[in-house]
Amino acid sequence: MWIERRAALFAAILAAGPAVAQAPLSAIDWLSDSIAQPVVLPPPPPDRDVAVNALPEEVTVAPLGAIDPDRLGLVPAADVGLPRDLWGGAAATRLARLLTRDMAQSLPSMRALARDLAVARTEPPTGATGEAVLFTARVDTLLQLGALDDARRLLDLAERDNPAFFRRWFDIALLQGTETRACGRMRALPEVSPTYSARIFCLARGGDWPAAALTLETAVALGVLGGPEEELIVRFLDPELADVGTPLPPPRQPTPLEFAMYDAIGEPLPTAPLPIAFSHHDLRDVIGWKARIEAAERLAAAGAIPAEALWDTYDERLPAASGGVWDRVAAAQRFALALGRDDAEAVARTLPPLWDHFRDAGLEPVLAAVHGPALARMAADAALDGRAADIALRAALLSPRGRALLAPARPEDPDLAFLAALARGTPEAAPAPGDRAAVVQEAFATEAMPMRLQDEADRGHMGSAILRAMALVDAGAQGNMNALRDGLAALRLLGLSDRAVAAALEFMILEPAR
Repeated sequence: MWIERRAALFAAILAAGPAVAQAPLSAIDWLSDSIAQPVVLPPPPPDRDVAVNALPEEVTVAPLGAIDPDRLGLVPAADVGLPRDLWGGAAATRLARLLTRDMAQSLPSMRALARDLAVARTEPPTGATGEAVLFTARVDTLLQLGALDDARRLLDLAERDNPAFFRRWFDIALLQGTETRACGRMRALPEVSPTYSARIFCLARGGDWPAAALTLETAVALGVLGGPEEELIVRFLDPELADVGTPLPPPRQPTPLEFAMYDAIGEPLPTAPLPIAFSHHDLRDVIGWKARIEAAERLAAAGAIPAEALWDTYDERLPAASGGVWDRVAAAQRFALALGRDDAEAVARTLPPLWDHFRDAGLEPVLAAVHGPALARMAADAALDGRAADIALRAALLSPRGRALLAPARPEDPDLAFLAALARGTPEAAPAPGDRAAVVQEAFATEAMPMRLQDEADRGHMGSAILRAMALVDAGAQGNMNALRDGLAALRLLGLSDRAVAAALEFMILEPAR
């Protein structure tokens, strides 16, 4: 029996060697090692009497009716303002590198554009080899952005029995708390060969503890599992050992599978230091309200969940205490109540403290996304004055719908007058109130593609040019004004003027608070 053998197995941990590692398969370095890589055998040598240098080129073949993942998407490209031939003749590997860069510090509009690029239904790059390099990068981009629902839906359109695709789908299921479904899918796919750790996890989740224990013993005997990974699995299989043992040291960078096992043994890992995708774990109903609020704030600030989802979480009940997150909850509830009553005096009283709390947490775009239009109407009607009016205008300008409502506005304040002109796409219509505004004006005045992007634009590589322009905008938000000028100008000249306006407004409104 497993319980009787646990002492021997635990002792084996101390003597076991390190687990066999696999080469990374993704730009994301936290994916679970859940799928075994197939062994690729070298081709047999040619017969001696056959000339090998006169053969025609190798032909890539695919079954009739096979899905080309690079053609898949959740929305038509035109629906998000992109052309269907977006990728042109750019190399898929280069596009993948550009698309999967770290965007943790990116402006909200650039993260939103990356998400649109990832979900848009486009033609594959003309030089694509059918290996779904770009499709995989699009999924990885969504995972990096924390957009798990979009990543799962995109994978659902493809053949999930592809090991690389299933590996990602499996991790999404672990992070969203649907591991039972994921394990069932794994058992139903003979094409997917799970690693020992994933097989043990799923056997245990299915209630087949003897088979899970036997699989662990086999893996230890073969030297496939060892060290911290083996110790974690031993405790996962034996709750009694987990109860009496010293808590395991947390891994520096856990995978979703390790994260799920730590949770199962009663040693849950905090999600705040982990990649944003892990925060979805804390949205489940079984998690405490404070942890769910903090997870929703992190995800909403990154644009990974709808902004309304955070406000719904705030509204569940009254704050349990004061300070920190509770002060934000209380401020949000007071403001929402005042706005719901259309009480301008109460809005003027509650909006400034809410803005301050949200600014400290990087949540201004979340306020704008939900309440920007209502604040725009109040600003247009001159229902507010003083600092409340200033904040209302800034919040409205961060919202596309709010900007549309404020189009006729002509504020007297120089800073607000420039922002209003910028929102109309004509920043030159107002004097620049500072050096930062002057750089934005220059970006919107130029009619020539920046030299650093000219070659890609001339060759019709619009997708790679957009991705490089996005990187320039983000570099500008960190202080490189030349990069900001070139990035904004390139987005405009590539047909994405609305995106350039949104990024410039975020740069002007959000950057001083960073």
